[in-house]
Amino acid sequence: MEKNPKSAFLLLAQINSPSELRQLSKSQLPQLAAELREFIIQSLNECGGHFAGNLGTVELAIAAHYVFNSPEDRLIWDVGHQAYPHKILTERRHKITSIRKKNGLSPFPARLESIFDSFGVGHSSTSISAALGMAVAAQRKNIDRKVVAIIGDGAMTAGMAFEALNHAGDIRGNLLVILNDNKMSISGNVGALSNYFARILSSTLYTNFCKGGKKVLKAVPAMRKLAVAQKNMSKARSSQVLCLKN
Repeated sequence: MEKNPKSAFLLLAQINSPSELRQLSKSQLPQLAAELREFIIQSLNECGGHFAGNLGTVELAIAAHYVFNSPEDRLIWDVGHQAYPHKILTERRHKITSIRKKNGLSPFPARLESIFDSFGVGHSSTSISAALGMAVAAQRKNIDRKVVAIIGDGAMTAGMAFEALNHAGDIRGNLLVILNDNKMSISGNVGALSNYFARILSSTLYTNFCKGGKKVLKAVPAMRKLAVAQKNMSKARSSQVLCLKN
């Protein structure tokens, strides 16, 4: 397949900030996800960087900025190398190939770089603690603000993450923790927690939940179309990553 020039990303080219993203209809989001994924592949072929982690958060980044009112609502990305889609959607698309270059973008969220980077992060397992602190601060100042921690299944295994969850469970702050278990880690997952998540996803309860979801989505054609498109793109994503590794 011939490589598409970056100027061919018609929908993505219109999105320079989350406020513009939220002007799109839900039916346009699958196209945006496809363009964003291809844009990342082409960009990282030029500058290098983490493919799998970022290809695995395309839909998640779009959904988070579409649903929440960032930057007023705080999105805290755990493990910085899954945040490239977030950077592209937050006023940095034209600079994405400067990652890892002198005076270029940071490969991780950086507060000095953008108002949309709520917390500076180098590696893993700090997102829930940071989000908890922001949620408590907003609560004490009577600020109506949502705080979201986005953490992967690998980062969730650290003690800091469990300590923060234990603390958060005792505080009624406006805090949401999103567990990103998308099988797109740098290397194979190991350990009891990974096995536990695998059992959940293969359980009868989860299967019945999926079947129920399909019945509900049949009554909402637009959302069913979006869900099917995301499922198909996930399969395509796995093939792309396999080719890149080979």
